[in-house]
Amino acid sequence: MATDIEQYKSKVTPYVFACWILAAFGGLMFGYDIGISGGVTGMDDFLEKFFPSIYERRLHAAEDNYCKYDDQMLQLFTSSLYIAALVASFFASKACSKLGRRPTILMASTFFIAGAILCAFAEVKWMLIVGRILFGIGVGFGNEAVPLFLSEIAPVQHRGAVNILFQLFVTIGIFIANLINYGTSTIHPNGWRVSLGLAAVPGLVLLIGSLIITETPSSLVERGKEEQGKAALKKIRGVEEVDTEFEQIVLACEHGKQVKQPFKKLFKKSGVPALVVSSMIQVFQQFTGINAIMFYAPVLFQTLGFKSDASLLSSVITGLVNVGATFVSIYAVDKLGRRKLLLQASVQMFISQIAIGAILLVHLKPTGSLDRGLAALVVILVCTFVMSFAWSWGPMGWLIPSEIFPIETRTAGFAIAVSTNMIFTFLIAQAFLSMMCHLKAYIFFFFSAWILVMGLFVLFLLPETKGVPIELIEERVWKQHPVWKKFFKDEGKSYEVA
Repeated sequence: MATDIEQYKSKVTPYVFACWILAAFGGLMFGYDIGISGGVTGMDDFLEKFFPSIYERRLHAAEDNYCKYDDQMLQLFTSSLYIAALVASFFASKACSKLGRRPTILMASTFFIAGAILCAFAEVKWMLIVGRILFGIGVGFGNEAVPLFLSEIAPVQHRGAVNILFQLFVTIGIFIANLINYGTSTIHPNGWRVSLGLAAVPGLVLLIGSLIITETPSSLVERGKEEQGKAALKKIRGVEEVDTEFEQIVLACEHGKQVKQPFKKLFKKSGVPALVVSSMIQVFQQFTGINAIMFYAPVLFQTLGFKSDASLLSSVITGLVNVGATFVSIYAVDKLGRRKLLLQASVQMFISQIAIGAILLVHLKPTGSLDRGLAALVVILVCTFVMSFAWSWGPMGWLIPSEIFPIETRTAGFAIAVSTNMIFTFLIAQAFLSMMCHLKAYIFFFFSAWILVMGLFVLFLLPETKGVPIELIEERVWKQHPVWKKFFKDEGKSYEVA
């Protein structure tokens, strides 16, 4: 049989490239929020208006370095978004299945813009929290629809790289947010309003983009629109010879139509491998400690003894490293594969976290600060950690779950993956400052232990999906894996095309 790349003809046209970029703004939207919240919670004007007790507490130089920001309401400002996204992801799954990927992306942008406006004009705490909840609904819809859209629209030989555009734009969003926070921290008293309000800009780009991009062929065929599906496939592939790929999509969708309750199917024996892998990747992604660093980077660097401006600048540096390293993943993921990147990064992240923890344990006391050389070394170690995450667990957390489910359970399975990501992001966002207060430097050893477990999981339980057509993952990946194949022993015959 000819290779899939030879069978599935395609070329990258300006239109399909524009579809990739416009949809990926969903990632920028998400990343901007991750980056902006940490910087805003470190601004005196913001704290004085909404969290005056914390503002007073941080003025005391002798206050415990690890505990000066430990406040549940301040953590709720950041984490409320993720509970909203958790709930929204299940509604987004239904929207993706019934309406399509494109309308779901449109809804995501609308909620996000509304959240930005409400936060920017907030005068009381409840307005902030409601604005964050609207942000969260937008994130839930966007994080459900965009990775699925990118995986389904990408040619098989570029699927990894195209899907990683989502994570690339997440990192760009974080970097832009850090730059904006660095600038708005000097605007008194309303710099924080500018930071939060500018979140509407990526939301607006995504809104316009959702009107330009095409619906995915899989979604159209799944909803009984075969002629439109074939036309869409020709449009995104830039060629007329799409019969082989289209036939595979139709067969996969016909197989999928036999499943009336996708969530129920997910929990059957044959659904367990993809469900376990996609969910555990989300848990592991959060327990690397990355969001603890990205959410609270300015706060973290202030704890290390940096002044306010210096801490924001350090966050800009880590943001730039995050963006640059994601390009490594785009280049390498379809060449080296998913597993090699994850295993290499697990080693690098483990060493970085252990080293950070050791330096802080020995040299950072509850009062006082690190000397300049050690503080700079910690920033370098944070950068090596961020770098390895950016070419591995960051993008793979969205890529792998978007490609390992069969068509009949794809939106439902990905909804569970997104909701798992959001609930553990919420837990880390809500608990990190309190954990830092109680565990102090040991928090880095806590995360490094998780990284060790992650590496072992990849080594023994994660299959490689590089170069496998998304409609054939079950046949060529799960049924061939030494551990997971036993879950398919009672399955019927394959529906793969020769």
